[in-house]
Amino acid sequence: MSGARALLAGAVARLAAAGVADPARDARLLLAEALGVASDRLTLVLGDPVPAAAADRFDALLAERALRRPVSQILGRRAFWGREFRVTRDVLDPRPETETLIARALEGRPGRHLLDLGAGSGILLVTLLAEWRDATGIGTDLSEAALRVARENAARHGVAERAAFHRTDWAAGISGPFDVIVSNPPYIPEADVSALAPEVREWEPRAALSAGPSGLEAYERIAADLPRLLAPEGRALLEFGAGQGAAIAALFRARGFRDLGFARDLDGRERVLTIG
Repeated sequence: MSGARALLAGAVARLAAAGVADPARDARLLLAEALGVASDRLTLVLGDPVPAAAADRFDALLAERALRRPVSQILGRRAFWGREFRVTRDVLDPRPETETLIARALEGRPGRHLLDLGAGSGILLVTLLAEWRDATGIGTDLSEAALRVARENAARHGVAERAAFHRTDWAAGISGPFDVIVSNPPYIPEADVSALAPEVREWEPRAALSAGPSGLEAYERIAADLPRLLAPEGRALLEFGAGQGAAIAALFRARGFRDLGFARDLDGRERVLTIG
């Protein structure tokens, strides 16, 4: 048997050679998974020998990460807003900055009827339903594979009876009004996709990253539908990328929305457009 500490050291070197940005962190997460221990308790077992089966499992996990497959996909889960969500290659990997949208939504009055446009893994809708126990909601996505993941996450967190998921193109066929509408649309300009990290470019669904040349195409669709979907006293919260805030706000201002604002993420960047 090899010792855990020696295996970890070798793994860090292997991932670093593969170009992984934080090889020590990822190696620890994967070793904890192979050993079947919580990642925050790994230090306690680093002096122990590793059974052959666990070592083989660790090697297989490392091989996947060396191909730049995201850790969340390898493990099949991602923590978001204090909950664990199912993640697959069919959905966008939830980012910490998306919690900015949840935080701002929860600052306002609780929603009763929610709509999540481009729901993906369902993290936005499921999180808000879990926080607002009297709410019901609809999530839409064009990918049936993504919707299967969203339904699984809704069941995992006990909100399936209050959530409905529909395969449709944004809000096509959806009737309002909704008092809270949320979305994290694809916002990367098409020409910029090739410059993304391999973890994103090669492993996440292209349709969840980019909707066209400008990066604004999805917002144009949402802006066109929002007047008929949003209740008179309702709120909409939309995540966007770096430097896009003014252009996206202009799209909604042109549709008659005047109560617009921005929420900043933990890095101080404008991250979420708020409407209403």
